[in-house]
Amino acid sequence: MEHQNNKERKPQDEFVEKLVKLNRTAKTVKGGRRMSFSALTVVGDQKGRIGFGFGKANDVTEAIRKSLEKARASLVTLPMKNGTLPHDVIGTYKSSSVLLKPACPGTGVIAGGAVRAVMDAAGITDVISKSQGSRTSVNVVRATFDAVSKIMDARTVAENRGKTLKDMWG
Repeated sequence: MEHQNNKERKPQDEFVEKLVKLNRTAKTVKGGRRMSFSALTVVGDQKGRIGFGFGKANDVTEAIRKSLEKARASLVTLPMKNGTLPHDVIGTYKSSSVLLKPACPGTGVIAGGAVRAVMDAAGITDVISKSQGSRTSVNVVRATFDAVSKIMDARTVAENRGKTLKDMWG
């Protein structure tokens, strides 16, 4: 059996699961401190479908399970072109903003932790990103998904302009 990173699993439904952030919080009660956990995960099929989830529980495994469940329920499709993005895009969420730029083949994923997890789960192989403003993992992931929602699919743009794909791309 091959050894895999403990933050990345590939279950039978062919989704890559990545744990972006696991946070422990403590609430002080009469008998001492009560621990609670929150987990932020990203899932993707490495063919352009990605989703993220945020789960909270008193147990680590339960928090991760909840976040994975929510991630599978919130799948969106990312238009890809030769392993990269079709065009530049900026996504924002609260005070976090993420700039995603397409890159030449061989560049790799030049991105920080949260954005890298999303791009790897989506199957993007070449992209340049810059995270600006707040660097909170949850907000950066939401900003990345906002950027993904703004990406235009070439086929849709061609239909809206009343042209064929061949007319647009030559």
